[in-house]
This record gives sequence, structure tokens and C-alpha cells, in this order.
Amino acid sequence: MAQADIGLIGLAVMGENLILNMESKGFTVACYNRTVEKVDAFLAGRAKGKNIIGCHSIEELVKVLKKPRKIMIMVKAGKPVDEFIEQLLPHLEDGDILIDGGNSHFPDTIRRTQYVESKGKLYIGTGVSGGEEGALRGPSIMPGGSPAAWPHVKPIFQKIAAKTDKGEPCCDWVGENGAGHFVKMVHNGIEYGDMQMICETYHLMKDGLGMTNEEMHKVFAEWYEGELNSYLIEITRDILAYKDEEGKYVLDLILDAAGQKGTGKWTVIAALDTGQPLTLIGEAVFARCLSALKEERVAASKVLKGPKGAFAGDKKQMVNDLRQALYASKIISYAQGYQLMRAAAAEYKWNLNYGGIALMWRGGCIIRSVFLGKIKEAFDRNPNLSNLLLDPFFADAVQKAQPSWRRVITMAVQMGIPVPALCTALAFFDGYRCERLPANLLQAQRDYFGAHTYERVDRPRGQYFHTNWTGRGGETSASTYVV
Repeated sequence: MAQADIGLIGLAVMGENLILNMESKGFTVACYNRTVEKVDAFLAGRAKGKNIIGCHSIEELVKVLKKPRKIMIMVKAGKPVDEFIEQLLPHLEDGDILIDGGNSHFPDTIRRTQYVESKGKLYIGTGVSGGEEGALRGPSIMPGGSPAAWPHVKPIFQKIAAKTDKGEPCCDWVGENGAGHFVKMVHNGIEYGDMQMICETYHLMKDGLGMTNEEMHKVFAEWYEGELNSYLIEITRDILAYKDEEGKYVLDLILDAAGQKGTGKWTVIAALDTGQPLTLIGEAVFARCLSALKEERVAASKVLKGPKGAFAGDKKQMVNDLRQALYASKIISYAQGYQLMRAAAAEYKWNLNYGGIALMWRGGCIIRSVFLGKIKEAFDRNPNLSNLLLDPFFADAVQKAQPSWRRVITMAVQMGIPVPALCTALAFFDGYRCERLPANLLQAQRDYFGAHTYERVDRPRGQYFHTNWTGRGGETSASTYVV
């Protein structure tokens, strides 16, 4: 007898919490795990007395599901997802729905959607953000894949998703095939950028201004009440004040070598593939790579010396400058992220709702912030906005922050404190607003050594020219270049 509204495979942290979330919203959930002992332990523990059905085989899971069957796979990205798809397909009927809720790479989701649809079934690849707490209480959910599947999962997904202050669910249909996982990937890339910028701000406060953890805690508490209000500012505030049983700040005991799972790297690769200048997220990824060279950095610190001397200016003014520099750099990061989504939408024929994506990120996810409401408003004003920096609100905000932003970068350079993300944000801003960049010289160089041709300012775009710079070259030139 079919009883369950949805099935879920994979009883790790996210899987368990999503099941409990669904059950708490009135849905009956069937669960299965490859190691079946986990199913029994879950039913005897956190799932005890709830409308959760434990299954010890794929066959059993399929039997207890209402039609069209909806099965969510929450396992490690990559081969395990493909293995479960192969195990499930023989037991399913046409119109049944497979859902991958892991951090899959979007090209895999494009491939899987096509494959599952070729077998008469429907497929969804969905981003789920918010970590353990979000999965339990309400994550941000970004589904894409087979459009015909959406009406069947929409009531479940929108009920378990986080809600904005106005009660809007932080979940809506993103687009075809890999669109959902692409948007989740960009979310994670932006998360890398946000975290790196906060870390650089902390570094400047600690080593540049000589502030104590308690002083920094108070500053982040103040910032949380203003335009920088966000989950990451909130947890940074809390981390700075946290002490262990011996009264020591835990933050000061943590090794400065960062880990990463690869989604930031994927975002940067996608930017390179689409020719988008995603400089800030790129620097955030490379900053983690540099941090991992701990032993080399310790050795280098004994050989390579930089400037010395304490900050001699107005500390209170510099803290205010840091706030504005962080805010302006954050605008740049999101502007770049949205540029990447726009380029991918054109390439993969996705009809992305950019304001809707900001709304999906407004609650539940790691990058949730008041700031995202402003992005939603920007796209409401102009759905065809080519860059956030051209929206009146953001253009004005960056303009006002410029003096502070430049003072912060100057201080960092003078004191020898690395701020790659904050610095590249300003470099992008200056490059984006520059009417004429030195790429004319670059094109001349390319034409000189490789006959790669160039366009001219006094001729229409699309006409290509070659100069015989040495007098020894012929008239043959390379094929036209890609901008």
C-alpha cells in the first residue's frame, strides 16, 4: 500500500534533517540508506514516533511511494549518484521523478536529465543551501531539470523551504536541465567571496589596527544591524567572542589552512569557459590555495620581509572605511556572479529569473542577507539589467564608498597585509568604468608576434586588420579572434 509522499536516499546529516523537515510539515517520508543499519538507527533515534517509513531495499522504497513516485537522492556527488540512478530506473514507471539534492556539477545534471528523460522518467537537479540547520528548519532550494516534474514537487519543496520576512518561499523553479545546480554553484562561489572578504577585513582589524577579539566582536555586532546584515556577518560576530572551557578564544587556536570542496573552483572554471571576469571569486579560491601552503609560508616569513610599523591614523575612521570597503566589494562580487549567470543562460538556453534567484537566496542559505532584497528590487526595476553596477541604487552605493574603499586598499598595501579579494574588487570596478583600456597595445602585441589581427576605432566592429610590423612578414593573418 503506497503511503509515502516522497522517498529519500542517503541518511547523512543533510538527508536526515531534510526528512525531519518534510515530516514536520505534514508529509510522510520513506527513507533508505545503502548501509541499512543507519535506517534502523535513525528510526530508533531522531525519527522515532514520526511519519517516517524505513526501507531496507530499493524495491521496498519504491513500493511504499505514491505515484508519480518522487525519490530524492542525497549522496556524495559524482559516481554514487549515477549508481543510484541505475539501481532505481528498473523499478520505476514512466513519469516517476528522480531528484538529486547533492552538490552535483551542473554538466553532470545536464547529462543525467537527458538520460533519465530518455528512459521515460523525469529528473530534477536541485541546489540545497543552508547546511545542517537550514536542512532542518528551512533551506534555500534551487530546482532545475525536467519542467514537467516541477508541479509534483513544488508543494513539498516550497513548504519545507525557508521563508522571507513576507512569507515568500525561498524556492522556485530555476530552469531546464542543469540550471538549478548551476545557480547553486554560483551561490557557493559567491559564498567563497563573501567569506574571503570578511576574513581580509578581520586581518586588517587584527594585524593592521591591533584590535582585540572583543573589539572586533563589537564592530561586527554593529555591522549586523546595518546594510551588511547577513548570516556570515552574524556568525563572524559570534565566532570572535567564543571562548573554550579554559577561557581562550577558539578562533586564535585554529590553524590558518583553509579547506574547500570544489564548488568555488567549478564557478571559476565556468567563468573562464564563458569568458566572464569573475575576478573576486577567483581570488577567494586562490586565497584558500595559498593558505594551504602553511609550511612554505612559515619558512618564507623568515626570509621575505615587508613593511613594519603600527597604524598611525584614526582607528575609528578606518573601521568605518572597512565597513564601506566590504560593502562595495560585496556589490562587485554579486555583480560578477550575476554576469556569469547571464552568460550561462545565453549559452545553455536557460530562462533565468534573476530577481527570483535573489529571492531564493534571501533566506535559508549561507549567503542570506538584507542585501539580496536590494538585488531583487534592482531586477524588478529592470529585468534586463546587464550589470548590478548600472542599477541606480548600487551605482550610488559604490560611488559613496569609493573614498573609504581606496583608503583601505592603500592602508593594506602600505602595511603589507594581503587583501586579494578587496583589491581585485576595486580593480574590476576601475576596469569596468574605464572607457579605454590598454588592450589596444595587447592586440598590437598579438598581431606582431602571431598575426592575430585587430579591430580599429575608426572602422565598424567586426572588421579585422593586420599590420606587417617588421616588414618581413607576409599578408597572411590568423583567423579572427574571440572577444
